[in-house]
Amino acid sequence: MILPLFLFFISSSWVCIVAQDCGRNQVTKTIVVDKSGRTGFITVQSAIDSIAENNNQWVKVRINAATYTEKVEIPYNKPCIYLEGEDRHSTIITYNDHQQTDISATFSSFPDNIIARSITFMNSYNVPTTAMKTLVPTSHKLQRGKRRTQDSEVLPALAARIYGDKCVFYDCSFIGFQDTLWDVEGRHYFKDCTIEGAIDFIFGYGQSYYENCILNATSSGFVTAQGRSGKNDKSGFVFRGGALIGNGQTFLGRAYGPFSRVVFYGTYFSSVVAPAGWSAWESNLGFGTTYIEADCKGPGANTSGRVPWSKKLRGSKMAKYSRSSFIDRDRWLSYLPVAW
Repeated sequence: MILPLFLFFISSSWVCIVAQDCGRNQVTKTIVVDKSGRTGFITVQSAIDSIAENNNQWVKVRINAATYTEKVEIPYNKPCIYLEGEDRHSTIITYNDHQQTDISATFSSFPDNIIARSITFMNSYNVPTTAMKTLVPTSHKLQRGKRRTQDSEVLPALAARIYGDKCVFYDCSFIGFQDTLWDVEGRHYFKDCTIEGAIDFIFGYGQSYYENCILNATSSGFVTAQGRSGKNDKSGFVFRGGALIGNGQTFLGRAYGPFSRVVFYGTYFSSVVAPAGWSAWESNLGFGTTYIEADCKGPGANTSGRVPWSKKLRGSKMAKYSRSSFIDRDRWLSYLPVAW
């Protein structure tokens, strides 16, 4: 998760995209991807390539059931795209790339105003199978060094990286092992999704709301590594409802930045949660972080052994972390061509 410095300045230095609402909630065009070739597009990328640059109206890309082994990228100059699979169990986009965080992702989305629904995004590198023993570290201080599963070295291998503002993922799955989902920046809404991994499997600088999502920790490690850099930074991850399940002993998060912010609100915690709950990580002492657990349930929700700089609150004090307050003050979610 050591990232090239220039990546943080791409949106402001290289490309200027004018904010838009994509014609509110109307889809103006639908194109279909089918591996049989009956529709003209046999890959997801070829369908995206066919969409006009600087598009300002919603275009739906209907992806028929199949496993698509390809890397898919939506460039900065193609906003207002709605990817829709048949369902996430049968519409799968997968690839096997690793080594570098900034180039390994199976799915990369750069513009504002992107929707994906009923799709699985997978990076198959290091994903455990019955023939592969998962990594079980002996210490919670996991390093970026050469640790191995039974068959291969554990390296960053992203299922998805999401730039841009006003992006939604509904009923999707993100499957990987290390650095599964790079929630880079901008306001993002994940609803009814499954996110699976072991080491920092949700990380980045996004201002994101995860509602009723299932987090599956497949080995000991860390669920989140959020990188908020200052008190006035609006970024953070809020998990509302849903469940954290899995194997081993996992930490809810570690501080990727000195003011890292992660909130779990009304989430079910299985016994996979390590008693300390949170890790300061390296030089970050933890006292500038905002780590909150509110109204969580389950065997992992016992906070008696938590680090002293985490907080336990009640729902009555959580108004600032509601969906409308945290990511939707301008009601952009009501202007999308998808029903909740």
